[in-house]
Amino acid sequence: MQTKITFRHFRGQHPELHDIAIEMAENLEKYYDGIISANVDFVNETDKTVQFTVHVQGNTLVVKEKSDDFKKSLNLAEDKMIRQLRKYKTKHTSVKV
Repeated sequence: MQTKITFRHFRGQHPELHDIAIEMAENLEKYYDGIISANVDFVNETDKTVQFTVHVQGNTLVVKEKSDDFKKSLNLAEDKMIRQLRKYKTKHTSVKV
């Protein structure tokens, strides 16, 4: 799985956020193994926004979360993405009889 991390409207480097985001993106493979790539965008505006974009076979799943802290936004976005991946997996792996 390819993972891309993007920081928008930032000054300086943020290796801690970068490492946490890569780790979370890699952990998503536990919930669905058909993930092709993942993008994590950090946007520093009035709110701290994190957007997860996960490309799976044939679809794209997107989650966007805002809060006053990037780690909080990242955790909320990860939770929502896990729910979306579980739902996607159940829809596409269920066998119709």
